[in-house]
Amino acid sequence: MEALVKYDRGPGNVRLQQMPDPLLKDGTVILEVNSCGICGTDLHVFHDTFKNYPPVILGHEFSGKVVEKGKNTEGIDIGARYSVLGALTVICNNCEYCHSGEFMFCKSKRGMGHGVNGAFTKYVAARPDQLYATASHVSDDVSALVEPFAVAVHAVSEIASLQFGDTVLLSGPGPIGMLLLKLLLAQGVKTIVAGTNDDTEKLRTAKEWGAHATVIVDKEDLQSVIKQETKGKGVDIAFETAGAQASARNCLKALRPLGQYVQVGHFGKDISLPFDLSAFRQLTIKGSVGYTRATWDRAIAIIDQGGIDLDAVISHRMSLKEWEKGFDLMQQKKSLKVLLYPS
Repeated sequence: MEALVKYDRGPGNVRLQQMPDPLLKDGTVILEVNSCGICGTDLHVFHDTFKNYPPVILGHEFSGKVVEKGKNTEGIDIGARYSVLGALTVICNNCEYCHSGEFMFCKSKRGMGHGVNGAFTKYVAARPDQLYATASHVSDDVSALVEPFAVAVHAVSEIASLQFGDTVLLSGPGPIGMLLLKLLLAQGVKTIVAGTNDDTEKLRTAKEWGAHATVIVDKEDLQSVIKQETKGKGVDIAFETAGAQASARNCLKALRPLGQYVQVGHFGKDISLPFDLSAFRQLTIKGSVGYTRATWDRAIAIIDQGGIDLDAVISHRMSLKEWEKGFDLMQQKKSLKVLLYPS
C-alpha cells in the first residue's frame, strides 16, 4: 500500500513509498482510512524535532471503517466507522499513569504516526479498545477530528478552571487554537484571539465565529487591547497554542494576578521567558498535553450533541499524493485543518 513514511532520522526524510499492508492478528481489526488530518506533530516529525522511530508511517488524526477483524474482537462489526485513539497503541498497562488513565505519561508509550505506523495510508491495524464510534449523523471527516478536538477539550474543560464571566486570551489561531476557540465560544467565554500578520485570515475567521476581539500583534499593541478589554485588570486565563516564544511572553504579561497560564503549543526548543511574573503575580502555570480516555468520551459526547460546527475547522481537503502542499500550507500558516485522503 502507498504510505507517507519518515524513512530515516534527521530533518526531512519523508516520502511516499510502498509499505506492507498491516497484518491481522488476534485482538485486532483492520480499518480502511477515510481521511487523516495533518497535525503540528507531523511537522515536528518531518523536521525531526519530535521523537520518532523510522521507518514509520506518519498521521494519527483519522477515522476509518472496519474491513477485517481477528479473533477476540466481539462487538466490532465489519463496515462500522470509528475514530481511533492512536496514542495508546503501545503502553505498558502496568504503571501508575496507565492505571489512572493518564497513559500519555507511560514511559513505554508509542503512538501512531511517530512511534508506530500511522494513518497516512490506506489501511491501519488497531485494537477494539482504541475504537470510538461517533453518531451516524456525524460525517467521516468530522469523525477524523476527534483526536485534535480531544486535545482542545482536555485543555479547556479539564486543565483550565473556567468560570462564567472570565476573559480569556487565546494566543495562536492555528488548528488546535481554533478548536479551543470553538469550545470557549460555545460556553459563552469572552475570548481575545491574538496572532501574527501571517494569521490575518484566521483572525478574520475567529472574528466571524464570535471572538470578542482579535489582535495582529505585529501591528497592534496587544497589552493595550488587554487593558482596555479588562479595565486594566488583565485576563483571567491565557492559552498559549502557537508554540512560539513571543506568544508565551505575551500570555504571561497579559495575565492578571492569580491568573492561569495554560501551555498547549509545543516549542520544540528551549526559550527565554519573563518567568518572574509567575511569582510576582502568583500565577497558576499548567501544561496540557494530549488527553485521557475520559477526554475522548467527553469529546465524542460533545460532537454527537451537534452543538459545535467542527466541519468549519476543515479548510483544505486533498489527496495523500498532495501531502507536500498540505504540509506547506500548515507550515506557512495558510490553513486550518488539512485532511488527506488515501490515494
